[in-house]
Amino acid sequence: MSVQFSGWEVVDDGASFPGVELGASQKPQNRGVYTMYHGTSVASARLIIANGFKQSSSGMLGKGVYVSRDKKKAAHYPLKSNPSDRVVFQVCVRVGRVKRIDKDNHPMQITWHTNGYNTAWVPPNCGMRSVPSGLEEDCVFDPKRVKVIGIAKAPNATIQTELQQLIAKRSKAPGRGGGDAVDVCSLCKRKTQQGSAHVTQQCWSCGQNICILMSKHFCPAKP
Repeated sequence: MSVQFSGWEVVDDGASFPGVELGASQKPQNRGVYTMYHGTSVASARLIIANGFKQSSSGMLGKGVYVSRDKKKAAHYPLKSNPSDRVVFQVCVRVGRVKRIDKDNHPMQITWHTNGYNTAWVPPNCGMRSVPSGLEEDCVFDPKRVKVIGIAKAPNATIQTELQQLIAKRSKAPGRGGGDAVDVCSLCKRKTQQGSAHVTQQCWSCGQNICILMSKHFCPAKP
């Protein structure tokens, strides 16, 4: 028996919309937007939600906000802290220009930002002695490029609920979210600025209305 169908499905690297994320060994593409993770303490988590991220004063890659696409990497932080005091944020990161740092004493290991890069990326299992775990790591110089979007891990359900409520409350505060009101496209379910509706058209095969930003569309089976 043969099966006929029409449609499409998009596999995205995260640069345009939340889709299939790149693996840890794949280099973040310049100007891409990715879901990553950041580990911190419970007290610091509350401050970050309220005030945003701040640069760390130092680190293997210098100043910046340290994140990873590997949740296991983020779950190790803060180092030497009690696991009952660890929170892992899910964050949205605009990486900008990316510099690969894949060996000890790399000439730009600390100075990558002064050379015009926004993010430094350490690929997994690259052999750097300063990364004994071998897990992927990123450092984003400008904290404004990193935004908390959720809680990936918390010590218990009570703290998770508290932090999620703080995130929700902060996102609704005046002056947050870019200023302009947003609507949601009824077809692709993505946000769009008010007054700037997405372009729609009819599918050439089934005639259904579709949005050009839909990640997939399958035509209904024909009798």
